[in-house]
Amino acid sequence: MVSKKNVQVSDYLRDKLIFLHTNFKNSNELFKGVNEVAKQNGYVTEDFLPKIIKRESTFPTGLQLEKCGVAIPHTDADTIRKEFVSVIVNESPIRFKRMDDPTQEVDAKLVFVLGLNRPHAQLEMLQALMSIIQDASLVDKLEHANTNADIYDLLGN
Repeated sequence: MVSKKNVQVSDYLRDKLIFLHTNFKNSNELFKGVNEVAKQNGYVTEDFLPKIIKRESTFPTGLQLEKCGVAIPHTDADTIRKEFVSVIVNESPIRFKRMDDPTQEVDAKLVFVLGLNRPHAQLEMLQALMSIIQDASLVDKLEHANTNADIYDLLGN
């Protein structure tokens, strides 16, 4: 029997790509911040930033949850050199257009930027993240995490 949870989010976390208590003003600023660190550390190509900005405008990734919003931006596999999941917990919410209705917006303090380059990896990771974000208590704990170790502990289950 195949386990439904093929992907473990914590296996893709990278210390340098966990951003806690940030003050990004909007999604483009957030993408630039992630890109700068990811590029310096060999995770992404030069095309990552323009492609993630374009993809987010074409295919929004904001999700309205019961108590808050989250976003799960991602882009083309050809921009990823080394796979990662970046976790951003911003001090104040960032507006993202909703995945299910791009005419609406969601305020997200918690953002997962996916950097995956294998076939089907995006879908598997999205499924794993969907099960995580459906747990309101876990999302609240993630939004209040103070250290990278907290993020690893919360996402390692």
